[in-house]
Amino acid sequence: MSKIPVYLMPGLAASSSIFERIVLPEDVFEMVLLEWEIPLDNESLPEYAKRITQKIIHPNPVLIGVSFGGILVQEMARFITARKVIIISSVKTNLEFPRRMKVAKTTKAYKLIPTNLLANVESLSKFSFGEKINQRLKLYEKFLRVRDKRYLDWAVEQVILWKRTVVDESVIHIHGDADDVFPIKYIRNCIVVKGGTHVMILNKYKWFNENLPKIILE
Repeated sequence: MSKIPVYLMPGLAASSSIFERIVLPEDVFEMVLLEWEIPLDNESLPEYAKRITQKIIHPNPVLIGVSFGGILVQEMARFITARKVIIISSVKTNLEFPRRMKVAKTTKAYKLIPTNLLANVESLSKFSFGEKINQRLKLYEKFLRVRDKRYLDWAVEQVILWKRTVVDESVIHIHGDADDVFPIKYIRNCIVVKGGTHVMILNKYKWFNENLPKIILE
């Protein structure tokens, strides 16, 4: 019996090392980690998604994406036949965005985000922002792989301007009830992880290791 290929796409600017604690039974699944590429000039999200699908070498794979990676795998599924599309800490349409993101779109405030600070997270972590933010910066320092300002500006814009308004009913959505980026009150029809934050792929990995195999095989 051939194994089920499972392709995993990390969140915005993150490296695939965010999946380092995710373990699926090796006799059933073959895990393939995807990484972000630098976008080409004026590349749209669908064009980018099509380019990333060229990295998929198995027929009928499972696509799993976290946060912006969840948006991307939904776009990728337009170009290939996927056995399943599973999104984690993400959204199925732009109607699930919190109000602040909708406001950022109308006011174009997202253009003011100092992405160059993200690109240089080490220098940020020299400052003291209080325990919680410092812990998060340490996480960023470890897992933020793409520091290219062009990518960061592009990625933020692609999220905010995402056009999808109709839910693909076949998408499986896993969401934490303590997600501060995409609050659960705006999310419809999802598998809820109690106490799950936006980075639950890192700290709720036991839940995923226990439940993902069932979710994929159902």
